Amino acid sequence: MTDGADGGAGAGLACISSALLAMSRHLEVRDVLKTIVVSARELLDAEYSALGVSDDHGGFAQFVVDGVSEEQWKAIGPLPRQHGILAAMLKDATPQRLADVRQDPRFEGWPSAHPDMSDFIGLPIADGEEVLGALFLANKRCPKPEGGCGFTESDEELLGILAQHAAIALTNARLYERSRELTITGERARLAHELHDAVSQKLFSLRLTAQAATALVDRDPVRAKEELHQVTLLAAEAADELRSAVVELRPAALDEDGLVATLRTQAQVLDRVHSARVTFSSQGVRALPAAQEEALLRVAQEALHNALRHAGAMNVGVSLTRHGQGARLRVTDDGSGFDPSAVRRAGRHLGLVSMRDRAGGVGGAMRVDSAPGSGTVIEMEVPGG
Repeated sequence: MTDGADGGAGAGLACISSALLAMSRHLEVRDVLKTIVVSARELLDAEYSALGVSDDHGGFAQFVVDGVSEEQWKAIGPLPRQHGILAAMLKDATPQRLADVRQDPRFEGWPSAHPDMSDFIGLPIADGEEVLGALFLANKRCPKPEGGCGFTESDEELLGILAQHAAIALTNARLYERSRELTITGERARLAHELHDAVSQKLFSLRLTAQAATALVDRDPVRAKEELHQVTLLAAEAADELRSAVVELRPAALDEDGLVATLRTQAQVLDRVHSARVTFSSQGVRALPAAQEEALLRVAQEALHNALRHAGAMNVGVSLTRHGQGARLRVTDDGSGFDPSAVRRAGRHLGLVSMRDRAGGVGGAMRVDSAPGSGTVIEMEVPGG
């Protein structure tokens, strides 16, 4: 083997090594698919690459491309069906290397907005006998031999190595997503059990107390008033039990979309369903450890709940900004406000104690600025991970 060949092989192995490291950093299936197509295109120096995952109904559950702009992809239209070369790759599970895909008898054309392609290489991504998907590349950036394919046998070997590891990464990502689904299902089951044990008991006591108050209204109004006061307390405790159980369930959106997108979505939803104006802004926020992001989200949710349900605010603003290596959350409202010095009373009714606990639990701090009739500002800062 010549020095040039050694250099080419070394460069190829270095690219594969980089690709494997990139794939190992991702746990979401979509991220793994994107990393595979980007890595394959760079590895073989091709203009275009794509990866299709079958939906078992003649179409693709997912189809990821690289080398095509977002505008081009939208113009191309719906995901392709499994036909021609694509179907062959998924059903026969054999590598395909063609000098001109357009001349292949299985070629059935493509949409008018589709980029023009000639030389082509495709490999299945398989886990044992199960074909998980197929990887396609087109238009090798190199001089083509007369009537020949730009992709070489060496390219096929390198792509085969990448495809084998892509199968492992894709399988791991699928297992991760499945385990997360099972975790969420288990959390929901636990939540249902806790609600049954805690809230239903409170509601049962509330019903008995209300019945007792009804029986006492005529013959002992004073005692009836006491019982009705107890009804109020039991109802408040039931509501607290419900809220504390619900907030323990980490929302899937936080894992999937991140803190900024989750807060933005929740603000938009609250803005639509409440008469108050709810806004959200963010600037320069970096990804934080999961525990810190969850704490910030929970404090924001509690502060929003207080502003919209208790303070009668007409304007509520939520902002998340970078603070050193961490982040600062700020929730402001123009509601009725309260006296922060009455810590125990305010903590019981407004959840300030649990909010401070959440902040302290992740090494952060929380400040409250409020006064009767002057609205409320709640700030929480957390350090970086």
